[in-house]
Amino acid sequence: MDIAHEETGSHGRYSTSVEGYTGEMTYSRSSPKLIIVDHTLVPDELRGKGVGQALAKHAIDEARKGGWKIIPLCPFMRAQALRHPDWQDVIQA
Repeated sequence: MDIAHEETGSHGRYSTSVEGYTGEMTYSRSSPKLIIVDHTLVPDELRGKGVGQALAKHAIDEARKGGWKIIPLCPFMRAQALRHPDWQDVIQA
C-alpha cells in the first residue's frame, strides 16, 4: 500500500488511496521531535482492509526514521499503540 505524506507548516497527513477511496491520518507538529496524531479517517468502503493499520504503522516507521515521538490523541491511534507494545519507543503518553 503506497502512503503519501504532506506537511505544511505545523500540520501534516499520511494518506493512501485504495479502490478509489482515500484513507488518511492527520497530525500537528508540536516541535521538531514531537507530533500529535489527531485524526484517522477510513471510509466505510475500506474498513477491514488494513488501511488504518497501514497508516498507523507508517507513522511509527516515520517517527523511528526521524527520531521523534508521537502523542496518540486520535482514539484509533491510541488503541493501536496499546495493542503494539513494540511501538512504545516512539509513543509518548
